[in-house]
Amino acid sequence: MKQIYGIGTDICDIRRIRAAWERHGDRFAQKILSEAEMHTFHARRARWPDRGVRFLATRFSVKEAFSKAIGLGMRMPMTWRLCEVGRRASGQPTIVLHGVLEQWCSERQLSAHVSLSDESDYATSYVIVEQSSP
Repeated sequence: MKQIYGIGTDICDIRRIRAAWERHGDRFAQKILSEAEMHTFHARRARWPDRGVRFLATRFSVKEAFSKAIGLGMRMPMTWRLCEVGRRASGQPTIVLHGVLEQWCSERQLSAHVSLSDESDYATSYVIVEQSSP
């Protein structure tokens, strides 16, 4: 049986993310994105620069929402790069965890569900974290 452990939501101003990226370039993106996400970011940005910025903004938003849902905010073991937004074969977004964050969530038997969207100037996300009962 599962129960809700936490819920997180976030809305992100894409213009703010664009401004940060323009000021700091890939250094900003590398702070937020995992290696796999960086690859996708560069591929999307190469085809259409605005798609890259939207990708960065949605990932920023999901990671903020996930950090709220697990109750840690952006403090260890929660870090930007240990939390990755993946995609199932169906296209459904999913949370992929790494390192100490993966261990922390596994010890607590946590799993996450995520929804994300972007439109014009905003990216938004919603994360529900469930905990399995023994």
